[in-house]
Amino acid sequence: MSSEVSPASHPIVAKPLSILREFREFINRGNVVDLAVGVVTGAAFSKIVTSLVEDIVMPPLGKILGDLDFSNLYLPLSEKIPAGISLADARKLGPVIAWGNFLTVSLNFLIMAGCIFALIKGVNAFRRSEAIKLTVIDKPEVALLKEIRDLLSQRAAVVNEHAPAVRAERSH
Repeated sequence: MSSEVSPASHPIVAKPLSILREFREFINRGNVVDLAVGVVTGAAFSKIVTSLVEDIVMPPLGKILGDLDFSNLYLPLSEKIPAGISLADARKLGPVIAWGNFLTVSLNFLIMAGCIFALIKGVNAFRRSEAIKLTVIDKPEVALLKEIRDLLSQRAAVVNEHAPAVRAERSH
């Protein structure tokens, strides 16, 4: 009989296998997978909102406000920066406060926050309606009242079945 040891039971190999098994169990939990899906979806949605703000909302707003390009609105903080150059060129020459870019990013944030708020509000409303349904079903008082109603209904049906015979006996 040989005393061979399987490679998986060797301490150097067993530890990484244990860690891999534990990691696999961690990943397979529902919350982690849901979180990963949420992160990927959020990243894609963020690009959509950024495009909405930069390509759809800001150009007409800039047009209304006198052909302003919000991406190039800044306040120079150095005398080396001449008036009228692009934000990218101004940044090369010295410090600037890029308030147009900040305004665009802030609008992105407000739209995202509004969408997330609406989504969470909808989910909470759904959860409340489900909780109300479960509360009504689970209360023992409701079950007891339903049982009493059913018994009274059965009793009334029995009384109504015998009612014609009782009326006939009384009339003789």
